[in-house]
Amino acid sequence: MRRPAFYSRSPRTQPEVTADAAPPEAGTPSAPAASGAPGASVPSRWQPGRSSFALLALVCTGLIAGGAALWQRPAGLALSQKDIDAAVLRTLQTNALPSQAARAAEIARPSVVRVVGYGPEKATPEAKTQRRGRNLAKGKSPEAASPPGEEERGVGTGVVIVDKGVILTNLHVVAGAQTIKVTFSDGLESVATITGVQPENDLAVLQAQKIPDDLIAATMRSTADLQPGDQVAAIGFPFGIGPSVSAGVVSGLRRSFRSPEGKQELGNLIQFDAAANPGNSGGPLIDMEGQVLGIVTAILNPTQQRTFIGIGFAVPIENAASAAGSPPF
Repeated sequence: MRRPAFYSRSPRTQPEVTADAAPPEAGTPSAPAASGAPGASVPSRWQPGRSSFALLALVCTGLIAGGAALWQRPAGLALSQKDIDAAVLRTLQTNALPSQAARAAEIARPSVVRVVGYGPEKATPEAKTQRRGRNLAKGKSPEAASPPGEEERGVGTGVVIVDKGVILTNLHVVAGAQTIKVTFSDGLESVATITGVQPENDLAVLQAQKIPDDLIAATMRSTADLQPGDQVAAIGFPFGIGPSVSAGVVSGLRRSFRSPEGKQELGNLIQFDAAANPGNSGGPLIDMEGQVLGIVTAILNPTQQRTFIGIGFAVPIENAASAAGSPPF
């Protein structure tokens, strides 16, 4: 943007000399000086205003030229790699960076739901362990019974894969339940029905009857390039507490797992070391971008305690998505 001129650029006109105005004859005394100094004379072309303007223009020109010279000078020497490394190190030491797992969980959390199956309580040791865990989480006595008609047959997790209320979870979470209820991240509770099952992968597909207006479906990611050592996080409701987040790494691929009762063997599983306990079943195993890699389905424990000792398993999302009729990647 051009700066407006401080002074007019129009030329100053000189007074016209007429033919009648003849130069003074030789010997004619000149007019006395305006200052009254005796014998002083003033040249006819000298004008104080023009001289001041010329001086100011000269000063401005010098300042502009000096500024241009300073502008063209380099600000300083180029930064070395050592300087850059020192600056980065100082930033890391003085600023707390957010956890990758925290960012990933924040992305996936709106798609995670709590799944509860109601009905006659199972009489298996696993069911009793889960009931004790739920009671302790609620501050109750470990052996406290549920009110009549409110027996929680199974508590687990699900993940929304279609924003119309289609949810993936584990079959063992909802199998045999008379009523299934899901609770979305905004607190909305809805009855859900089973619309599909894949027993060979312990998967069930649910359809919620009511859904939030702004329901967000999870983003799924292929496991084709997944490697041991890749960072992952598990989101779920262990013993009904949650949503809870645990982080770890992929510790193995293409694993097999046989249920403690020996009734079923699952194959092609993702092995991971992020903490998982009863209630995590059906929840998503995510990468550090918040994308779903698999559905948490089992934990390995040689005892009957059914608590985490360091190895969990998840069904790859390719298998899980096929249970809902979604094409593979």
